[in-house]
Amino acid sequence: MYTNPAQFEPLLPSDASVAPLLELAHRLIRATTSLDGKLSAASKSALTPLLREMNSYYTNRIEAQHTFPLDIQRALKGAYARDPDRARRQRLALAHIHTEEWGERVYLGADWRKLYSAETVQALHRQLYEQLPEVDRLIEDGSAVIPGAWRTCEVQVGTHVAPQASALPAFFRRWENVYTGLPSGERALIGVACAHHRLAWIHPFLDGNGRVARLHSHLLFHSMGLTSGLWSPMRGLARTKDRYYALLAGADAPRAGDLDGRGNLSEAGLLAFARYFLEICLDQVRFMGDILEFSGLRERLHEFLTLESLKPESSLRPEATNALHYVFLAGSLTRGEFKAMTGLASRTADRLLAELLRRELLLSDTPKGPVRFGIPLWALRFYFPNLWTEAEIDQSPPLG
Repeated sequence: MYTNPAQFEPLLPSDASVAPLLELAHRLIRATTSLDGKLSAASKSALTPLLREMNSYYTNRIEAQHTFPLDIQRALKGAYARDPDRARRQRLALAHIHTEEWGERVYLGADWRKLYSAETVQALHRQLYEQLPEVDRLIEDGSAVIPGAWRTCEVQVGTHVAPQASALPAFFRRWENVYTGLPSGERALIGVACAHHRLAWIHPFLDGNGRVARLHSHLLFHSMGLTSGLWSPMRGLARTKDRYYALLAGADAPRAGDLDGRGNLSEAGLLAFARYFLEICLDQVRFMGDILEFSGLRERLHEFLTLESLKPESSLRPEATNALHYVFLAGSLTRGEFKAMTGLASRTADRLLAELLRRELLLSDTPKGPVRFGIPLWALRFYFPNLWTEAEIDQSPPLG
């Protein structure tokens, strides 16, 4: 049983072995800077809600709690399935979305080091689980998860025996001291990868440890100014789930001799996990950079509206192309400005605007207020092909 924080050393790779990770972290920083320069603030705001839904979908998938993308959007509108398990998964997805949004708001502009605290980890868990009804907090043995509360029992996950419950505060003090002591830049990114494993290794809660660890890593990158709301490691981790779990387990392993670092745990295992984690992040940044190449967006909008206009009884028209494209880039337009940009006669423009709002291609907070860009799932394959392929093929059954 682990009772001494020295038992989960090393928390970082040694200086002699860190060079390849520094190069990888440097490439990640350069890629995030390039991605951030591709979009206006308004465009990022239009995409961020959809990307939060994606993050929720993928973290659920990692936990074998598959949620249909359409069910997530239905849950956001308060529509839940009658099937209890399906509705439970909808609630989990919604709780993740709201917790991610809460974290991005609360820690906006905060020094990333403040996220390395037991209090922050507990706050994330509390936010996640307080949104769930009591029935959703029950685990297999009938125990109830208390939001934000450390476990008080001993646990084993696979072959890994987690630290003794009474020793959790001491492990967290060591975790906090090591990672808050890192300089900003490449070493801080390596710290995110290593801290992700060591937080999962501590296993501080009865349930939700993986979800909280992934949220924590996401918010670290966000507070470092690296995500701009445009990427997260969650998609990549879900798509390589078996490797993710295998490398987490590999970093649990004890030191394998004199050539495997100087701590109690395997330095080689920690290095392998950190490299994988940073490679996943770099892959996701590059993926989003390719997907969000906007040189062809206007043409895709025009093609989409043209195809929709050919359907019987459709009021959509290709004349909306320039106005829709402008709204995406600029953020919002008054209804009068939008209609004027179409060049259509008043009544025709009124019908077009009403149809765009009805089908959620435009959004508005009030019946007569400004309009902003909407990205419903059914239009996603036209707007941003391959961004969320599961949303194109993973069709949800009716809620009834």
